[in-house]
Amino acid sequence: MRITKFGHACVRIESDGTTVVIDPGGFTEPEAVDGADAVLITHEHADHWTPEMLRATSAPVFTIGAVARQIREQAPEVAERTTVVDPGESFTAAGVAVSVLNEKHAIIHPELPHFDNSGYLLEVEGQRLFHPGDALDGPGREIDLLMLPVSAPWARSMDLIEFARSVGAPRNLAVHDAIYSEIGSAVFDKQVVPFLEKDGLSYTRLASGQDL
Repeated sequence: MRITKFGHACVRIESDGTTVVIDPGGFTEPEAVDGADAVLITHEHADHWTPEMLRATSAPVFTIGAVARQIREQAPEVAERTTVVDPGESFTAAGVAVSVLNEKHAIIHPELPHFDNSGYLLEVEGQRLFHPGDALDGPGREIDLLMLPVSAPWARSMDLIEFARSVGAPRNLAVHDAIYSEIGSAVFDKQVVPFLEKDGLSYTRLASGQDL
């Protein structure tokens, strides 16, 4: 298995000749979707998907209803290859088993809309990988790798650290990291590592385009 972190929230997973890409958005390099066999989108915000990124691939798209509606409006040609998935559903994307978990984005502000958001649990080569999108709701089961948001307008460092500890994945890959500067990201790295190491968990933050 090859897991590659791309700009911000995007992760590319390759296994046995199959490539699944999660959340290729506005801060993501176009090559993230090259040769993709399936694209999963967690929610409607532009840092997680754009019409341009979806037009750059011919892969089937799997996403929740709120995103599918925007795709129909902004990229109707992509809508023809978009499948709506619902929270609690399990499906297969290019041969990869995927479960749709949770329903809502983390609250940004009480006076703003509470957006829909579903995370994806993928089972690849006997490993469970979880991308929560923009939420701090766990998978509710043991996993091997958590794609951990590490900076967001809707979260404090304490919230993110405690989310990782509550999920308890042996490996944690930093995502959603374009909000901070490199200096800010380094500060968070120094904060989170001692907590996770104390629990016997590992933490990795990759530059865009690097593999886990």
